[in-house]
Amino acid sequence: MDRPSVRVCGPSAAGVRMSERRVGCWLSDKKRRRMNLDAFIRFCAHHGVEVVKIDLTQPLGPQGPFDIILHKLSDVIVEAEHDSQSQQLLDNFQSYVSAHPDTVLLDPLPAMAKLLDRFISGRIMSQLNSSLRDWRICSPPCLEVHSGSDLSSIQQAVIRQGLTFPLNRKTIFFNSQKVSKPESNSNLTSVDEHMVDPPSPSSDAVAALVKELRAQLGMALFGVDVIVNIGTHALTVIDINIFPGYEGMPQFFSSLLSHIQSVLDKHAAAGSHTTGGSSEETVGVCHPRS
Repeated sequence: MDRPSVRVCGPSAAGVRMSERRVGCWLSDKKRRRMNLDAFIRFCAHHGVEVVKIDLTQPLGPQGPFDIILHKLSDVIVEAEHDSQSQQLLDNFQSYVSAHPDTVLLDPLPAMAKLLDRFISGRIMSQLNSSLRDWRICSPPCLEVHSGSDLSSIQQAVIRQGLTFPLNRKTIFFNSQKVSKPESNSNLTSVDEHMVDPPSPSSDAVAALVKELRAQLGMALFGVDVIVNIGTHALTVIDINIFPGYEGMPQFFSSLLSHIQSVLDKHAAAGSHTTGGSSEETVGVCHPRS
């Protein structure tokens, strides 16, 4: 059952002006539409910030300079694994970043690569079982099975991880846009009329979760999918997403602009290259489910 999303974000940027700062932005066409990027560009211009849409098919030098680049290049990273043109676009971007070390990335590419690796992201979620135990936050047990492992060693590993037989894998086809959003209405999330309506997750627990993941990931723009246990109200983290959709989040534009300002202020104060993930604020979104 979908519950109202709990949001953790930075303070409002109302009244804050970031004069002479230039933000480069690369998002896929779909992401631009969902985020309403044109409206965000107008919002930033009203606060004295120029946001420039980056064209990866053209040399980046003439499009700059940029104080910070807001992006979701994870889409290109995935495509580059099997598409030479996407790999070339990614190489060109990385060459520009290497030649302009003072340009901040929101978020850093190595951090995105960690989340794209399901084994690494699984290990990060598994660490929550100990680091956030006091908050009753956990992740499902999982097991990495390496090629060449014999059946006996796999069975022993399954027992050590607390997994029980039979292990069942079933493929279910559904449109995630109709299931995971706050306003979703799907038979996959419908509630039995006799089911007890669970309370929303604790804001303090969600804040602790976001803070821990920010430290583990080195990222600021990420989303977390959690399942709420109806009986214990415990939270189980089932997925972490790069630069998720922020549809329905109040004052998202002002929160994002405020975060960009905070990152650049810290970068300027440090006087050396930093990343967006090092900021004390996070524009995060948690989608509770039960």
